[in-house]
Amino acid sequence: MNNMRKFIILTATIGLILLGCTKDFTNENIGSLEVPDSSITIDLSEKARIAQHYCSENNLNTEFCILIDMNIHSGKKRFHVWDFNKREIINSYLVSHGCCNNPWAEDYSKTSPQFSNIENSHCSSLGKYKTGERGWSSFGVHVNYRLHGLESSNSNANERDIVFHSWERVSDQETFPYGTPEGWGCPALSNKAFTEIDAYLKDSRPTLMWIY
Repeated sequence: MNNMRKFIILTATIGLILLGCTKDFTNENIGSLEVPDSSITIDLSEKARIAQHYCSENNLNTEFCILIDMNIHSGKKRFHVWDFNKREIINSYLVSHGCCNNPWAEDYSKTSPQFSNIENSHCSSLGKYKTGERGWSSFGVHVNYRLHGLESSNSNANERDIVFHSWERVSDQETFPYGTPEGWGCPALSNKAFTEIDAYLKDSRPTLMWIY
């Protein structure tokens, strides 16, 4: 009888120990898991899904598009090249926005850019664009692309001479907490970054650039 009682007590004790070990192991694993902040990727994926449909419907480049998220601090990479086939970002860069009433080439609105479609506002305009003619620029690597606004929010882009170009003042690396120097409304990349994008754009159909 005593042996039976000892066996039962021993079995119960081992069970409690195993239960405790299992619980600790599970909690340890959960605690060590790193859950990345995927909100930016999810938002880009949704924007890319809409962009792909838009490109198909409007005879634009269906290999890739450019997505610029103005909600992101200008000292962080917010210019994204999205590959429709791979369904992922293939490159990200810093990009300037318009200074509006602030001094040119400073970063006063790095966290709170203003937008306008009015000529001489020196602001960027939100909305979808398509890349146009490849031409000469007085900035950077001396190449630019005309940008044609496709929505009411950026319909004056061509008249405002809003173009996509490079600018020596834009860095290749993130500058946060400092922002990217602000121009007169054109999206501008570093010389190196623009050269990489130019290799894609110059042999492609008109490409969607969506600033949002």
